[in-house]
Amino acid sequence: MSKLVSADIDVLPALPLKEWQDTYDTLHMWTQIVGKIPLTLNPKLNHWWEVALYVNARGLETRLIPHRAGTFQIRFDFLNHELAIDTSADQSVRIPLRPEPVAEFYRDFMAALESLGIDVKIYSRPVEVPDPIRFEEDYRHRSYDPEYASRFWRILLFAETVMEEFRSRFLGKCSPVHFFWGSFDLAVTRFSGRRAPERPGADPITREAYSHEVISAGFWPGGGNIDGPAFYSYTAPEPEHLPEAAVRPGEAFYDSGLHEFILMYDEIRRSRSPRDTLLEFLQSTYEAGANLAHWDRAALERDIS
Repeated sequence: MSKLVSADIDVLPALPLKEWQDTYDTLHMWTQIVGKIPLTLNPKLNHWWEVALYVNARGLETRLIPHRAGTFQIRFDFLNHELAIDTSADQSVRIPLRPEPVAEFYRDFMAALESLGIDVKIYSRPVEVPDPIRFEEDYRHRSYDPEYASRFWRILLFAETVMEEFRSRFLGKCSPVHFFWGSFDLAVTRFSGRRAPERPGADPITREAYSHEVISAGFWPGGGNIDGPAFYSYTAPEPEHLPEAAVRPGEAFYDSGLHEFILMYDEIRRSRSPRDTLLEFLQSTYEAGANLAHWDRAALERDIS
């Protein structure tokens, strides 16, 4: 069992991006392979909610996926470091998570599904990454460090717990706290109830994701000019003067390239109360966006005083 597992949710591990970048990149591809199964088989939901993965007590999992023989579920287990496929017909397959190329993981995973009588074909080109390599051809990404995989999951557990508390304060339409394998982030999204202006030239994924006004927040391991894990918050469409809005804590900042407020994970990890610090960031960035975008907050929010 990982030494990182603790009953204290505020004991949070370090996750330096440079130290686990190779594992991150490989795990990103593995989650895309798994995530394309619900994308292919699940009934379509608004804003692509049917494709997401969910944090559980051992890792990440799909929801129940329908198939002609019943239902099944897929789970990444970051304690035993294995991929589990379980069916409602009481059949199971386990695939060890270990350093191996994406192409081999893809081959073994698809063979495991076939052995369970689950015949499904997926689009094997990854999405939302630069220079994508088809899964069956990807021998570049081949790293898996179980220590860092466990650290990542441990942070997701913390984030999911606090984000669920934040979600409970909202009465309007709100997404689950769910993990998007395309962008590799944990997110929760609130909706004003109003449609958003059309985005000329937007691809179908973007059009559906941002068909309505949203304020979204989440956790991301980092990349580009964000050189470490971070929490983010954005309002779409972005109202005028949002970048100048005062948000908390003081370490939070607005990134003009991402059009997002950012609070680095290490600032939260080192704070006196990580839970309180994260809630402060989520609440203050939501209030900034909702006030400037003229959301009907009295109708949408639960009184938590």
